[in-house]
Order: sequence, then C-alpha cells, then structure tokens
Amino acid sequence: MTLNCVKLPANQFDHFYRGGYKIGALRNGPGGPHRPEERLGSTVTRFGEATQGLTVLPDGRFLRDAVAQDPVGWLGKSHFEHFGINTELLVKLLDPDQRLPVHLHPNRAFAKKHLGLPHGKTEAWIILEAPEDAWVGVGFEKTMQMKEVRELVDTENTTALLASLNKLSVKPGDGVLVPAGIPHAIAEGIFLLELQEPTDLSIMLEWEGFKMDGHKDGHLNLGFDLALQAMELNALSQSDISALRTGTEMNSSGIVSLLPSGADPYFRAHAISSGAEIEAGFAVMLVLSGSGRLLSDHGEGIDLARGDALVIPHAVGNWKLTEDLRAWISRPPEISKSASAI
Repeated sequence: MTLNCVKLPANQFDHFYRGGYKIGALRNGPGGPHRPEERLGSTVTRFGEATQGLTVLPDGRFLRDAVAQDPVGWLGKSHFEHFGINTELLVKLLDPDQRLPVHLHPNRAFAKKHLGLPHGKTEAWIILEAPEDAWVGVGFEKTMQMKEVRELVDTENTTALLASLNKLSVKPGDGVLVPAGIPHAIAEGIFLLELQEPTDLSIMLEWEGFKMDGHKDGHLNLGFDLALQAMELNALSQSDISALRTGTEMNSSGIVSLLPSGADPYFRAHAISSGAEIEAGFAVMLVLSGSGRLLSDHGEGIDLARGDALVIPHAVGNWKLTEDLRAWISRPPEISKSASAI
C-alpha cells in the first residue's frame, strides 16, 4: 500500500480547564468552551482511556493502527529498528482561556518503576500567540522541602504554589523546554504548540477552580505520597532557565530550530518555509500561513493552506513546500541523540 501525507481532521475533546476557540478558528474545529487542546498525529490515549485522544485518519483507522501495520513505511527502517512502532512523539495545540494549574510530569525512570511505562513526559512549548503580559511558570524559584510542598498541596494553597515558581515572560516564537519533574504552569490567553514524550502523565499540585477532583485524579492512581517523589525540588538557577529557552523570529526562512538543544534527546521542532528541502522521516506539520503545495519524492502532491495539520510518513521521501507556505514541523529525536541512547 502506497503511503502519502494525510491531512488531519479536528481532534478536540473536553478537558478540566476552559479554552479552545483559537484552536477551532485555526483548525476549523469545534472550538471551546472546554476543549483547550487538540492532539495532532496522536498515537497516545488519554490517561486511563481506551481510545480517546487517538488520531483518526480520514479512512477511519487510528493512526496508531496504521503505523503498526506498516511501521517501516511510516517511521523508516532505522527508527523502527531502534524504537519499534512508537512514533516517540506527541504533538498538541494548547489554547487555555484559564490558567493551567501548577503540575508536573514524571521522568522515564519513575514511569518505568511505578507505572510500567517506557516514557516519562518531558515537554516543550512553542508560542503561537500571547498577550503582552504573558508568562509561564517553570521550576521552583528556591529549593523546596517535600514536607513544605506536601503541605501546600494538602491545604490547596494556590497562591503560595504560584508564587513558588519562576515566572518567565513569553512572546510569539519563543520556545521553552520543560524537563520531566519540574513543576510548571501556563497563564491564560497563550496559544501554543506543545511537543512531548508519548504519554499522558500529569501530577497535579493544585486544582481550585478547575473541573477536576485532584484528591481523586491528581496523582496517577499512585497516591500523593508516591507521586510527589517524581518532583524536582531543587531551585532552577538563571543559567538553568537560560538553557531551557530559545527565541525565533516568526518570519524566519529556510529551516530554523525552535527549541533549545536540551530538547534534542526527546523531539525536534523546526520552522520551515517554501523551498527548504526536508529529509525523509515521520513528521507532524502545522501550516501557519500562506497557501501552496507539499511536493515529495515518492508521494502525491497535496494542497495546503493556513490551519492545515498533517502527518508525513517516511515513505514519501524528501519533501518541500511551494509558493508562500510557512509551517512548523515536529519530529522524533535523531536516533544518535535520543534519550534511550544516552
């Protein structure tokens, strides 16, 4: 069966926080009020769910199943031999009308030991739109004690938890890497693309004002005594923070990396414009502006315009965009730099 690039239908569903209208406008999808995320090219289900969150291809198959049926075609021989049928990537659009609560994600060692999973959840954000005073919270500003954090969680002290984080100003084009274990939050009104390891693992530190019961659903069914052991308690220094950030002008040409080098073991993201040739490999693409076509070595050409999202299989070979298209592409790590190789 010949593989070609596939445009993705909308994949929003209800969450515990508000948002989603910017996603709906960009992707011609359902929008809000409680659909602030869209998964693009997802082979990962929502935590505890059988199928919710999986990308459904236009032919009715789950992308997960299509990849399993032809992993070399979708992922390439080298990727398949090293990673198996896992795409090593989950891509989302996030559009919160409500501040995201302070939370964290476990690393690979914790996930393997306590959840039987090969991946944790290191993630990264690339800012699409942001109000003038936009901020994200990343890591503790001062080193914390476990007893201290546990008291803030137990008493649902939202004010103190927010105050404990480093607040970073962000603008369109900024990239922020968030290693697993680091507590973080995102202010309302920021529209971003998120790359992450292929899991849905979140540990909540506060939930006041959100449509969730954190006491019941905030600890991955592990209980907070164990779940909070996944947390990085040490403060982030200014040099640590600088290493997690990068900025890219939105009108960059050619192929420009959108994330700091610390993201390389987990995933890659690049801004591309028309004429830049991209090497064969699995990718998820979001078209930011313009209209034109994607032309590849072995696949059929496909018409594209702003808001289109698509999955690109390895089998189409090298490819490029035509006319005035500009897009962001998300890809798995290079094998030699992957976290599993370190």
